[in-house]
Amino acid sequence: MKRGHRHEGHAHGAGHGGHQHGVAAGADRRWLSLALGLIVVFMAVEVVVAFAAQSMALLSDAAHMLSDAAAIALALLAVKLAELPVRGRYTYGLKRAEILSALANGLTLLLLSAWLAYESVERLLHPPEVGGALVLVTALVGVVVNIAAVWCMSKANRSSLNVEGAFQHILTDLYGFIATAVSGAAVMLTGFAEADALASLVVVVLMVRSGLSLVRASGRIFLEGAPPGVDPDDVGRSMVGHEGVVEVHDLHVWELTSGDVLFSAHVLVEPGGDCHALRRTLQAQLRDEYGIKHATLDVDHAHALPPDGPARAATAVGHCEDAHGESRFSESRAR
Repeated sequence: MKRGHRHEGHAHGAGHGGHQHGVAAGADRRWLSLALGLIVVFMAVEVVVAFAAQSMALLSDAAHMLSDAAAIALALLAVKLAELPVRGRYTYGLKRAEILSALANGLTLLLLSAWLAYESVERLLHPPEVGGALVLVTALVGVVVNIAAVWCMSKANRSSLNVEGAFQHILTDLYGFIATAVSGAAVMLTGFAEADALASLVVVVLMVRSGLSLVRASGRIFLEGAPPGVDPDDVGRSMVGHEGVVEVHDLHVWELTSGDVLFSAHVLVEPGGDCHALRRTLQAQLRDEYGIKHATLDVDHAHALPPDGPARAATAVGHCEDAHGESRFSESRAR
């Protein structure tokens, strides 16, 4: 094989352009829509009660439910966009719309928590009269509604960061209603009006926790970091451990969207080695050991090269004019 004659291979999982996480997109839409209907109806009722009872905790829950509704609506839109066929300049389609939705949900949680924290502190310093019984009853109804919404969301595909983002909104809202119910009981039984604002601060802490988690996870995908559980160094060392593999460089592993892992690398094999057979072997290893179903390997024959020093460092450059990333060498090559 002449130098520069490259063998490229792809290992594709089923339905690369479809919804791949074990739950049909139609089922996702159905469960998300049902949860959205529950949230919107109860939110409208809660806003009215919050003003009647002068309850910051109820108002914070209502505001959070508004963000829940927006989060689910955004998740539904993202699912629809991700299903669009691949065409034109968008060679992967719009699958990353789901990650944009997750990032938006995380940022919304953080921004909303900042506003609620400010309002809650104001209520702690100047507590208003709070209708404890009205708060308690409304919060208990909210717990029931949110349990139903959480159940609906749990039936959707939570391996999708998009769905998980909307789920985290609903889950923190459930915790918030529980805290609000406790504060309503405290106000009703003891007259301790500050309990309402304290319950709101509990919701704020939960929102910050969920928001940071979503922003970190979506940010990692946008920055094309390796997915959780896949160490590029381990993958590279495992690949050069195969007999016949001399060097691996330009190794990249990243996620297109939740659970859709992509991989590429340039592999040099011993002169006279079977490039095609090694490519198939390495792709099978990536699939079986790391769950990587989308692997593109650029395979070349290596040439006789000095064992160390600057000349060896230029190995990759001989094959890639703009080589990047660390190079992994086989044990025999390292000696």
